[in-house]
Amino acid sequence: MVIIMKANASQEDINEIVKAIEKYGLKPHISKGEEQSIIGVIGDRRSLGDISFDHLAGVEKVVPIIKPYKLVGREIKKYNTEIDINGVVIGGNKIAVIAGPCAIENKEMLMEAAHALSSIGIKILRGGAFKPRTSPYSFQGLGVKGLEYLREAGDKYGMRVVTEVLDPRDAGVVAEYADIIQIGTRNMQNFRLLEEAGRMNKPILLKRGMSATIKEFLMSAEYIMAQGNEKIILCERGIRTFETESRNSLDITSVPLLKLFTHLPVIVDPSHAAGRIDIINPISRAAVAAGADGLMIEVHPHPENALCDGPQSLRPEMMTGLLKEISLIANAINRTL
Repeated sequence: MVIIMKANASQEDINEIVKAIEKYGLKPHISKGEEQSIIGVIGDRRSLGDISFDHLAGVEKVVPIIKPYKLVGREIKKYNTEIDINGVVIGGNKIAVIAGPCAIENKEMLMEAAHALSSIGIKILRGGAFKPRTSPYSFQGLGVKGLEYLREAGDKYGMRVVTEVLDPRDAGVVAEYADIIQIGTRNMQNFRLLEEAGRMNKPILLKRGMSATIKEFLMSAEYIMAQGNEKIILCERGIRTFETESRNSLDITSVPLLKLFTHLPVIVDPSHAAGRIDIINPISRAAVAAGADGLMIEVHPHPENALCDGPQSLRPEMMTGLLKEISLIANAINRTL
């Protein structure tokens, strides 16, 4: 349920309601807006019995939450969440662009990519140090050494860095190096990992599972937020369908639906949806037009030699044209790049 407070409710009124909620073994979640505060009541409502909060001081009304995702839904928080990563905001009016190689193969390649991307204004560098691969014989990443290279590149070129964590046991070391921690499509329903991410004080970039419904996607985000971490970025990266011309099928409808259902920022990964470079630009334009808060693009200085996802990786010089195209779309819908 959601307890909507009166505009003139005092902090003492809010504190009394919080005490009452906790008395019954439930968890309060306070969202303060410009005009009034909203208190979400999280947990098994059966412990309340016939108890009601309507009569308490400062309460305007009590509204039940119908959807199973309580914290990430708009019933508790009406306004959009903006996540500030050391001065770079995801979820605001400006479209965020994350770019970089799929895997950190060596220091030289990563530095070359970071230099080229930073020179055209990219503020967030991506790169995988731990790589989940379909084949156990494929390149699995450089591990901690890759994290060190990523952090060094980010510091040298003034970029924030994002990388994936695969195992709860690695969460601590990844958090030491990364500004944003990614949970990939294969781990969207790794609930132990989601709970660990919820206990971390880092923004979490959560990718949609390849066969996950929007409800399942949001419930995974709920696992993270239920542990206290509200800094979640949702990423649509295409789902598995019968189509074989692209690597995955980009579910463009998920962008407006997610924006309707949740207050969290939503970005799109056109690289994994396409699996090929010749359609990345048009689906990037479509994502921005549909309301995405950002894009995540795979870029490699020498994609023909890439150890991972070369066919879907743009060259750095191709990013300039892409940025111009999405800038036009952003301006048309009163946003900026």
